[in-house]
Amino acid sequence: MRVTVLGAGDAFSSGGQRQSGYLVETDSATFLLDCGATTLLALKTLRIPAERIDFVAISHMHGDHFGGLPFLFLEYLYEQPRSRPLHIAGPPGIQERVLALHRVMYGELSARNPSFDLEFHQLPPGRPARVCRVELLPFRVPHQVDEISLGYRLTVDGKSLLYSGDCGWNEDLVRHAQGTDLFICECCFFETRTSYHISYPQLAEHAPRLGCKRLLLSHLGREVLERLPQLRLECATDGLVLEV
Repeated sequence: MRVTVLGAGDAFSSGGQRQSGYLVETDSATFLLDCGATTLLALKTLRIPAERIDFVAISHMHGDHFGGLPFLFLEYLYEQPRSRPLHIAGPPGIQERVLALHRVMYGELSARNPSFDLEFHQLPPGRPARVCRVELLPFRVPHQVDEISLGYRLTVDGKSLLYSGDCGWNEDLVRHAQGTDLFICECCFFETRTSYHISYPQLAEHAPRLGCKRLLLSHLGREVLERLPQLRLECATDGLVLEV
């Protein structure tokens, strides 16, 4: 499993980092975890052909996590014409929100018949799913009040990966992290404490309990970036490549 950090930043692109996006390449499938507005930019900067992507798993429907999808559609229509289906998995309501976003951003263009099919997979929390030969276990995380935000535990080719999405600290992270090869965990704050994002001191306290082989902090906010030299936990950067 090869994981490329396309964007390690938060919604504000703090520190000039791109928004959330992680490319996971395996023998069985290549997929994105989230697709922030800067994802296509990241792919082109890193010279990674977008045509490799089999599916996209969206954690929640905030713009810095799914706002890059219309640009990806545009790429597949004109720059790298696509014929095979693109699978998009995410919380309940994912299809309606993605198509609505596409209409708002590209109007008449979004109404044209594309050269490829969009296949949506709505993933209720706690119900295992299989998308393009990848096993996904979505679970609800505390980030939004009414809408559902998901974390994912994924298994493919004998490797396991945990992705927190955006969330406040919760014990489900400890439970799902056990035995995983890689845990990509959000770390938005340092001093600030909220119920919907995690702070670095919280992660430093709980890291020994996680039981994962490698912990990578991402979705890094200004408070964290200002203290990078003093942090002992590994932090992501745009373009970082991990061999798992």
